[in-house]
Amino acid sequence: MRQVINFNYRWAFSKEATEIPTEINRKWNFVNLPHSWNTIDGQDGGNDYYRGTAYYAKAIDKMDLPDAQVYYLELRGANSSADVYVNGKHLAHHDGGYSTWRVDVTDALQRDNLFVIAVDNSANEIVYPQVADFTFYGGLYRDVNLICVSESHFDLDYYGGPGIKVTPVMDGENANVEIEVYTTNMKEGQYFQYTICDAEGNAVVNAVSCESKYSCTIENAHKWHGRKDPYLYTAEVNLVEGKEILDNVSARFGCRSFEIDANKGFILNGEEYPLRGVSRHQDRWGYGNALLPEHHEEDIDLICEVGCTTIRLAHYQHDQYFYDLCDERGLVIWAEIPYISKHMPTGRENTISQMKELIVQNYNHPSIVVWGLSNEITISGSDDDLLENHRILNDLCHDWDKTRLTTIACVSPCDINDPYISIPDVVSYNHYFGWYGGDTSMNGPWFDKFHATHPNIPIGCSEYGCEALNWHTSKPVQGDYTEEYQAYYHEELIKQIHERPYLWATHVWNMFDFGADARSEGGENGQNHKGLMTFDRKYKKDSFYAYKAWLNSEPMVHLCGKRYIDRVEDVTKVTVYSNQPAVELFANGVSLGIQESDGLPFFYFDVPNAGRTYLVAVAGELKDESILNKVEVFNEAYRLKEKSAILNWFDITEIDGHLSLNDKLSDIMATPEGMQLFGGLFAQMLPKEGDKVAGGFEMNDAMMQMMGGFTMIRLAGMIGTMGINLTKEQLLGMNAQLNKIKKPVR
Repeated sequence: MRQVINFNYRWAFSKEATEIPTEINRKWNFVNLPHSWNTIDGQDGGNDYYRGTAYYAKAIDKMDLPDAQVYYLELRGANSSADVYVNGKHLAHHDGGYSTWRVDVTDALQRDNLFVIAVDNSANEIVYPQVADFTFYGGLYRDVNLICVSESHFDLDYYGGPGIKVTPVMDGENANVEIEVYTTNMKEGQYFQYTICDAEGNAVVNAVSCESKYSCTIENAHKWHGRKDPYLYTAEVNLVEGKEILDNVSARFGCRSFEIDANKGFILNGEEYPLRGVSRHQDRWGYGNALLPEHHEEDIDLICEVGCTTIRLAHYQHDQYFYDLCDERGLVIWAEIPYISKHMPTGRENTISQMKELIVQNYNHPSIVVWGLSNEITISGSDDDLLENHRILNDLCHDWDKTRLTTIACVSPCDINDPYISIPDVVSYNHYFGWYGGDTSMNGPWFDKFHATHPNIPIGCSEYGCEALNWHTSKPVQGDYTEEYQAYYHEELIKQIHERPYLWATHVWNMFDFGADARSEGGENGQNHKGLMTFDRKYKKDSFYAYKAWLNSEPMVHLCGKRYIDRVEDVTKVTVYSNQPAVELFANGVSLGIQESDGLPFFYFDVPNAGRTYLVAVAGELKDESILNKVEVFNEAYRLKEKSAILNWFDITEIDGHLSLNDKLSDIMATPEGMQLFGGLFAQMLPKEGDKVAGGFEMNDAMMQMMGGFTMIRLAGMIGTMGINLTKEQLLGMNAQLNKIKKPVR
């Protein structure tokens, strides 16, 4: 019988070594897996984290291993390329940092053995991803196992797959199930025992066959129905010789049907089932990608607390354990490969191999309904090679999986008539109107226009969001990184999504803050802060509760602004989120009135602000509390001060009706005087076409258009990472000239 030995304990590690070791070097560090070497430098900003080769070495005595005829080393995540050596012999190379792969080490084993794995996350033009807004953590960041099997065994070579493929197809209330297994060195006289058990462990199917495909029907099948009823069956197959079980594989599966309608959205088992949820990056503060099972469990618990029905697992293949949790909890999943941001003509084969691994390894998960071909890949425009790459991937998905659909996440400036749009089955867009240019009101009308132009193409929103840290204000504005602006932004987006049931899926970017070492904004470098929760999962931002009130039916009430205590205004706005029909707010025991719900879970109160005020929000039997404190001078601890900024927005002189550095570039360019002024010193502030900006993105027309949505002072801070640094005197001089120009009339 198969035995799996975990090899996570005590690997010698070095990123200073320059060659494959011949013995354990006691000067190396010793680490346990999962492990990443970028847990600090990949999260602290500067875009200077180590990208190169590092070595892991482990001594193995064969006498300590189970007796078996064949041994496979299994690596569940080595980012992003890796080579395996046993006793100095090179056995395998693999490109792709997010999938499982295995190496037959049988013939290389001796009595005493040295396993060496060289892992490389350096930049290249072959392996995706290379350009993206997240850290490419290096390391052996998932489990490493040794699989011990007999000569005849279920396949361990085919794209890291489980050796079993289960396809349930609904036929009315019955499920027609096909089980297919893949074997290596199967011999005459050997046969299979097929079993299907229900969730309680009762066998509903038992069969013996010499064929590697077996079909049966589960009558009145219990359906997998998302969060409402995530019911799972288990298919198990034994490979038998005589009365001896040589090997065993199993897979859980769900009986369900789905479709995606351009007008009705997602339909599960014949019922409209709105997909409203979040995207998830797998990293964590202090761990990088090297997560433990309890981290995955905490993440799924938090996502379910929000009330999500879907997760976009971006931008790569996630841990099998997390897909298992999604099956168990009923989350509907978008799974994708890291074909992202920059099309590399030399990377086509890698997109194909990563897609094959994604499908083969995840085929049995009922939670997955779409395969994602790419993300924002047209950010530099599309060409024939890019389009051909996508057609190949789209055909591959349909050829290898007849049961699921394909999708893409388009970057906002991608033309809705680009031929790229017509390749997958369904489409989604990443839109940040209200954060990267434009304003929040533009989101809904954009989708209406797409829907009217392409009434037969299901359209969704694959990313939307804005950043928030522990900054606060009573007058939130785009780009201020306050918790209040993020809450306002998501309230507005929820209102617009709520009115558009045709959106097949919507995914907030992002559930959690995540590592992006190239970022230098918001006052805390090295992170993208668009999460509904902080990177360490310790704090739920107010926007978290906006979605919980909208999506989770469990009664709740939440008073916003608990971290914003000191306020200067005499009357201050207080927001309450609740999924109850009415909310009453009390200030120092005095009722400020009862507000009835208008169908959405947002309640706004004007609160007198004098002295110390104890607030209590009451909704039915529920209540939440917070405190306000009247101050005469604004508490500077609430105000963002960029670490690298030579000038902050609040230091800039503003004159009513006139421009300043706090105005958007597009507004400045809308005036003749601004255009003229821009041709001088202002031009230094903008990257030129072809220049690299943060994260390795290349400047082009689409990105230049997006830049128009930034204020000049915010733009100055962002491009400081490119080495374009203006002095405080230069910026103040520009502001003085702008103060002379009247704002454009809208």
